[in-house]
Amino acid sequence: MQIPAQTLRNRLGATAPLNGNVSALRGSEAIDNRAYQQLKHRIHQTLLDRVDLEGMQRLTQDQIRDELKVLVERLLEENMVVINDSERRNLTRDIQYEVLGFGPLEPLLADPNVSDILVNGARQVYVERKGCLELTTVTFNDDAHLMKIIDKIVSRVGRRIDESSPMVDARLPDGSRVNAIIPPLAIDGPVLSIRRFSADPLGLSELISFNSMTEAMASILQALGKSKVNILISGGTGSGKTTMLNAISGYISHSERIVTIEDAAELQLQQPHIVRLETRPANIENKGEVTQRALVRNALRMRPDRIILGEVRGAEALDMLQAMNTGHEGSMATIHANTPRDALTRLENMISMGAAGLPVKAMRQQISSAIGVVVQVARLTDGKRKLMSIQEITGMEGEMITMQEIFCFKQTGVGTDGSVQGYFSATGVRPRFGERLRTFGVTLADNIFDPSVQKRT
Repeated sequence: MQIPAQTLRNRLGATAPLNGNVSALRGSEAIDNRAYQQLKHRIHQTLLDRVDLEGMQRLTQDQIRDELKVLVERLLEENMVVINDSERRNLTRDIQYEVLGFGPLEPLLADPNVSDILVNGARQVYVERKGCLELTTVTFNDDAHLMKIIDKIVSRVGRRIDESSPMVDARLPDGSRVNAIIPPLAIDGPVLSIRRFSADPLGLSELISFNSMTEAMASILQALGKSKVNILISGGTGSGKTTMLNAISGYISHSERIVTIEDAAELQLQQPHIVRLETRPANIENKGEVTQRALVRNALRMRPDRIILGEVRGAEALDMLQAMNTGHEGSMATIHANTPRDALTRLENMISMGAAGLPVKAMRQQISSAIGVVVQVARLTDGKRKLMSIQEITGMEGEMITMQEIFCFKQTGVGTDGSVQGYFSATGVRPRFGERLRTFGVTLADNIFDPSVQKRT
């Protein structure tokens, strides 16, 4: 049963003057940011003290938003606070953000051009737009205000953050990944990092239009996705590994059963038959943890056609490779590494975490037989992300894994505006997986591997 809207207004009662001195705001045409923040804080606290929050939860979001607007207007009028129309609208909007959303972060979360939000304490908020960091004017009232926003974020996904558990990974309703760390580990106050993802995941065609790859490279990736080649996507932080994984996965058949395993769910696959699994951290008693390795092992009992690992980072590497070698063809994963060769070295180190006594040669045999292609992506100095290399794993020579590069991006210099200059080209090497592509009915143009065909950016 919904409470009538007028009931909330009645519960506000006779509004006494706002706490604090507001005389400085009366008769002024505009207020500075500090005075505005103080006024917003006082109105917000007054609303929290006087409104029946339990009753508000029974109303719809639109009803609450309308009621908040009326109540804010009443408080301003009864206390004779004189501000201009623009500030009045902004104040109402910000109060709505505080009650219904994530406070000062809401405008940044609504901006589609913002890919990262980095909160370094209450007074410093950076964002990343088009690969470049920039300082914003967004601030919080104090560390306690920032802590309330962090607690609101993590509590919505059943996590907690306090002095006994001062670090947390979570996600927003839109899938954005959140990391928070608070004192005593964060010396200068709470720190919040939000990695955002587009509501509509980018496909290979969009990456071509952004000059992140060529049509020839995209056709190879599309063919690899269709023909069930096991792919490892390598790159540094923020280089676009997840975006690339989403793009390639778009060519998986809709008739296949896919199981995804992630620390924080962020993949945006479009197929109808998907089972999404997510790890769980230990509770305050250090119990109840569910690792990626446990989920990979469980996924093998779920009759998957493909297993997609959001990021391989530990002992689950061995189980992932064994799954790739035992009928789950076309599986994919991402890994943090600066080059394809470094990616394989990291895999060896991770395998040793789960099987310390396994000989090095046996590890490399597992890798070479399981993984078909390593795709290397990078974020360059100008903030642009590019597909740097597509390399095929061809087998073993002695105790060394052999690889051959099929496509690459060569940097030739830096322009006067700081943009990276270079070109994409094939290396002239014809991959061994060409025969596999043909068995899946995928044909490639004859000139696709011509090294003389270059695309400059």
